[in-house]
Amino acid sequence: MLAPHRARHDFPPAIPADSRPDVRTPSRFLFWLIRSYGWVVPAMTLAAATWLIPAAFTPWLLGRAIDAGVSGGVEASLGWVAGLLGVIVVGVVGGIGFHTFAVRMWLLGIYGIQRRVSRQAVHLGHVLNRRVPTGEVLSVSSSDSDQFGATIDAFGHVIAAAISFLLASVLMLTTSPSLGAVVLIAVPLLMTASTPVLRPLTRAQSAERTESSTLTSLASDIATGLRILRGVGGERTFAGNYERQSQKVRALGVRLGTWQAVVEAISILLSGLLLVALVHLGSLQLLDGTLGVGELISFFGYAVFLTSPMQTFFDFAQKWVQGLVAAGKTITLLGAESPWAPAPRQLGPAPVLHDEASGVTVRPGRMLGVVSEDPDASAALADRLGRYLPEGAPENSGEDELKGRARRRARRERLAERERRAREDAEIAARPWGVSADGVDYSQLDVADLRRRVVVSHTGAILFSGTLQGAVDPWGTHTREQAERALEVASAEDIYASLADGWQGRIDEKGRGLSGGQRQRIVLARALLNDPDVLVLVEPTSAVDAHTEARIAERLVRYREGRTTVVVTASPLLLRRCDEIAVLVDGREVARGHHDDLHDHPDYRRVIARGMEDSDE
Repeated sequence: MLAPHRARHDFPPAIPADSRPDVRTPSRFLFWLIRSYGWVVPAMTLAAATWLIPAAFTPWLLGRAIDAGVSGGVEASLGWVAGLLGVIVVGVVGGIGFHTFAVRMWLLGIYGIQRRVSRQAVHLGHVLNRRVPTGEVLSVSSSDSDQFGATIDAFGHVIAAAISFLLASVLMLTTSPSLGAVVLIAVPLLMTASTPVLRPLTRAQSAERTESSTLTSLASDIATGLRILRGVGGERTFAGNYERQSQKVRALGVRLGTWQAVVEAISILLSGLLLVALVHLGSLQLLDGTLGVGELISFFGYAVFLTSPMQTFFDFAQKWVQGLVAAGKTITLLGAESPWAPAPRQLGPAPVLHDEASGVTVRPGRMLGVVSEDPDASAALADRLGRYLPEGAPENSGEDELKGRARRRARRERLAERERRAREDAEIAARPWGVSADGVDYSQLDVADLRRRVVVSHTGAILFSGTLQGAVDPWGTHTREQAERALEVASAEDIYASLADGWQGRIDEKGRGLSGGQRQRIVLARALLNDPDVLVLVEPTSAVDAHTEARIAERLVRYREGRTTVVVTASPLLLRRCDEIAVLVDGREVARGHHDDLHDHPDYRRVIARGMEDSDE
């Protein structure tokens, strides 16, 4: 007996409709992201101000303590010293609060973006790779989600730095109006003079980010198709492509690092120049008798303190540029619209399905076998029954290192191409689909309801890393007995027995560590447990031995009795169990009947003979 299901944590509640991302521009998306964190960002900014503002008071209190000690002795300075200690304690508490809220915001950013990417991937389904390259999706979910945390962290930090900078300037003005005026005038001028380097930094960041996502796409393609590459001897070709792309990313990374180093050097240089200027002017005023010793020390402290806000401003400029680049990539993904237009009509009970392209009619409550000499034709029929768009991959050309008008023109062309594909998908989804349910074309039916009632299970279905329970029952909505029954029908009890922890036994991503037959049987059990009104199985037993296939065929018929099932296969063990079989030639149905009735049909015999040869292998 299988062990009972253990308690599962519920998924987070659905994101409210009013939290839809603002994908009009990268900057709007960043500000929307800041607002979406609610009280966390204001609390982080307030804590950062509590951390930095005491640092602005420290030089002033220190100068007062020294002057009081010089003029009135130790006792006169004790009050100022106590105030200095109090300010330091407040700063320490503020620093702890700032970093606590920053970590919380960072985690919210990472998991919030990953959650939205997952929802968008589910929303777009198989249309996703027509809109956004695979590497782009992975980069948005991993590196970009982390970058948003760094950007918003810098956003809260720079606001607090600006407040502390203004406070320090006011304190300097009250002590020496001339030196305070120097700071208030010099700092904006120095910041403005450094802005020209931000534009090449943005270009370098964008180019490196784009080529990195292309490299990720290459890596995922190689990992997915490694077995095929070895079979056709293509390892060297793909390895060469990966090497060239990685070297391109390395060169762009060096260029990006160079510009980042230039920005860092400018921030240190300008901060140092300001420090030297303030110390020099303060020393002159000391010699003139305008400033006291304590006031000079205060100004030196101000000069040292002001280097921190200035470097914070430069750091924020870098982080904001990086955030804009990441936001530009993210809004491309999150802004992609599904081509499926909402339709009010839903699938009726026990529908009769008819595919015009092949002439195949699927009658309710029966098991229909589909046999075709061309596997692509039968697979296309399954896709049409499940209302999936035709296969088609976007042109994943990375962003070239273009400048000026050429770069802007390339961006416009990419946007135009993306919009063209979206319009094309929408047109395909809106026009008559060619498959009807009880005489109603699929284009007039609600897609969500249709996908829920008509389920297509392909041999390429993916297993995610997790437990056996999660692989068979992803949503945790079925009982132990139901899951047991599905495993039994798929003849997958041995997989449960082979895992030390039973239902909680771990399965690696894509089912690594399992044989092809074991992966196929888990996928079949998952589809059976879903128990849809119409179940379309594409080659459900192609990777199992003949004895296992015979058991699955016998159990499948009993399990799906009275419900509509379509089995696309060339296996005689499955076909002889079907109520009827449709034979396709050039994508059209040319014969229909039971296995025994079609035994002498030449097209049927040819496919069956090939299926028997495959089984013998």
